[in-house]
Amino acid sequence: MKARFTDKVMVITGAAQGIGKRVAELAGAEGGRLVLVDIADYVQNVAAELREQGVEVLALQADLETWEGAESIMAAAHKQYGRIDVLINNVGGTIWAQPFEHYQPEQIQKEIQRSLFPTMWCCRAVLPYMLEQKGGAIVNVSSVATRGLMRVPYGAAKSGVNGLTVNMAFEYAEHGIRINATAPGGTEAPPRLTPRNTEEQGEREQQWYQTLIDQTNNSSFMRRYGTLDEQAEPILFLASDAANYITGTILPVAGGDQG
Repeated sequence: MKARFTDKVMVITGAAQGIGKRVAELAGAEGGRLVLVDIADYVQNVAAELREQGVEVLALQADLETWEGAESIMAAAHKQYGRIDVLINNVGGTIWAQPFEHYQPEQIQKEIQRSLFPTMWCCRAVLPYMLEQKGGAIVNVSSVATRGLMRVPYGAAKSGVNGLTVNMAFEYAEHGIRINATAPGGTEAPPRLTPRNTEEQGEREQQWYQTLIDQTNNSSFMRRYGTLDEQAEPILFLASDAANYITGTILPVAGGDQG
């Protein structure tokens, strides 16, 4: 059986851990030529492990919350390989879990900056290259938390990702560029190497976070979190040629929860 990504150049952001790392591992096993991007230097370790398995990998560190960071990594990827066939936007994630009235203005800004702008900037930065080559596939990682508890700013950011996905798909279909998104639910993953929120969690904050967990489980028909493979495989399906007639789609991957 032919590997789905043989010789395809794939930029994967947020690749140092979690879903992004698993996407990179599976894509590399199917012949992808990878550009792994993260702000953390752990991405270099992921790249080294994949090189030992014979995968062609370029690892880049950049702050994708900035236009300059996104533009620089797309330029570096194109310089290395001469094209960009697939972009998987995986940067983002809840920083705080609390009722909306407890969010401070700077916290709201940080949530939007973390979970909307990396996807927005990377989509914009990759477009000149995909337009020039007359094709490409973008998969954005959104969330079913667009309908949930304790995460209003994060839900707003991911709603923005959904709108970005559909509007871009409408605008660029005639250029052979497909843009889709998955919307993960709760996902079992190893502890983060760098926590998103290093603030001390008191009893009140722990209760708020438990409310989030309970709601996530209860919203899923399957009443459980998904695995990394269960999240990575739909992303790779949408990135592959098997999904050539799919664009502008937000695919919930949450055990039945539609978000």
